[in-house]
Amino acid sequence: METIQSNDPCTSASLSSSLSPSSPPSSSAAGGTACDLVTVPTRQGLEAVDILRRGGADAVGPVLHDDGCGTLGFLVPAGTAAGWDLPGSTCTETNGRGLRLNPEPPVEGSDWLLPPGEADLATDPVVLRRALGEAARLIEAADNCR
Repeated sequence: METIQSNDPCTSASLSSSLSPSSPPSSSAAGGTACDLVTVPTRQGLEAVDILRRGGADAVGPVLHDDGCGTLGFLVPAGTAAGWDLPGSTCTETNGRGLRLNPEPPVEGSDWLLPPGEADLATDPVVLRRALGEAARLIEAADNCR
């Protein structure tokens, strides 16, 4: 499978830059973890968050919102980017390095929708893929009713 990458600053680059490596890898949920970042348009991402939360409180991990570009970023386990191929989304590798996830906004113009500590460590990519697909179908159905 091909990894989807984008040079568009309003997709993965702006959110992934806010998760820059700042410490050695750590297995502590509060301190740092290796993760990748799946970025989607805000509307689809919010629908997916609702779907995941209805499925169970532990189904969704930290989610980052980029106000300036209208995207949401879901933290997923490291290595997800190698096999991510969902159209309309981007998955960015973090090179398997530990990341410091603080509850404060990571960069100006972005904020945590679901901050670390209030959500699981990472969203299961299989569950996220299903939720994003369902969200896309719901949005398409709603748009076709207009």
